[in-house]
Amino acid sequence: MSTTDRPYIIVGASLAGAKAAEALREAGYEGPLVLLGDEHERPYERPPLSKSYLLGTSAREKIYVHPPQWYADHDVTLRLGTAVTAIDPAAHTVTLADDGRLDYARLLLATGASPRRLPVPGSDRAGVFYLRRVEDSERIRNVLRPGARVVVIGAGWIGLETAAAARTAGASVTVLEAAELPLLRVLGRETAQVFADLHRAHGVDLRFGVTIESLTGGTDGVTGVRLGDGGGIVAADAVIVGIGITPNTKLAEAAGLMIDNGVRTDERLRTSDSDIYAAGDVANAFHPLLGRHIRVEHWANALHQPKAAARAMLGEDAVYDRLPYFFTDQYDLGMEYTGYVEPGGYDRVVFRGDVAAREFLAFWLDADGRVLAGMNVNVWDVTDAIRALVRSRRPVDPVKLADPAVPLAQLHQA
Repeated sequence: MSTTDRPYIIVGASLAGAKAAEALREAGYEGPLVLLGDEHERPYERPPLSKSYLLGTSAREKIYVHPPQWYADHDVTLRLGTAVTAIDPAAHTVTLADDGRLDYARLLLATGASPRRLPVPGSDRAGVFYLRRVEDSERIRNVLRPGARVVVIGAGWIGLETAAAARTAGASVTVLEAAELPLLRVLGRETAQVFADLHRAHGVDLRFGVTIESLTGGTDGVTGVRLGDGGGIVAADAVIVGIGITPNTKLAEAAGLMIDNGVRTDERLRTSDSDIYAAGDVANAFHPLLGRHIRVEHWANALHQPKAAARAMLGEDAVYDRLPYFFTDQYDLGMEYTGYVEPGGYDRVVFRGDVAAREFLAFWLDADGRVLAGMNVNVWDVTDAIRALVRSRRPVDPVKLADPAVPLAQLHQA
């Protein structure tokens, strides 16, 4: 079989995988197209799992990327419950869990990431939850009830969003975090304090600088979290662990692809093998604007990267240079963040608006006064202006940046 007769295969029936299939068809690819997923659900979006779907305010049908009939209508062979166990780049084949083999002309890896496991005794008890799949969200939602004692380990985005959902449901919530503040690596001390204040204002018991020794309990499940250094036991009816995710690179590594905090790709999402591409959480892609490789664990990458990858797979000169973007909804706080800042990789933060009222913008600047990233909190319709500021790479006057009377568009055009 010649490579021209072989299908394009997407490994990972995720948001990134489904969007890649859509993009290939929209770009004019008319050949055979196979989308393989180890879950039994058709591709769905993950943000609602820690937000509206977890809260029970959106229906299950709303989480799916496409209606059921879309795949047949677009001649996409969707194979669910089908795990890929090996890739042979030389033979251009993938091996399935049932020992079946499929040939491919080009391959896209959209294998995503998996939650990091808590490495302490008792972490396998009933009542300990990780959030990644739709069934995880449903199991957690079932324990979020008035009076329930919920302990969240990890004050990152997943931890804080599930904590907010638990408090909204009337549960008693304790958040345990090793760092001094929530989201410290992501936002820095100046802005992380906003989220600490937010959760305390809603009755969350935030405990920072703690270590976890073990999870206590018996045959009926978890009953508490034992802290290190004699910190005692925090009683729990349920424990939600949100300590980060790890890219699913096992397939790629075994296939001999270059691995570097994910599957390393160029700006076209092409891996070290010219016929294999990667997109979404698993891809550590070179970003031409930032001049470095970055791996972004957020919805927007899974949504937009596949379009560039699909065009590149078809031989077009497509480059992915969209700025990272993410959002969160917690209680009455809505936030969007655009840009990229390494932990500690900024010189100062400039605020515009009313931080105490949680209606403001925040900007991270480098030593030359260039805007690296911007965040809008309960202020809307400014994302395009923030994106333009970051992309301009021009130094800005921090006094004007902090002044709500000065239009943001004026700053990036100066």
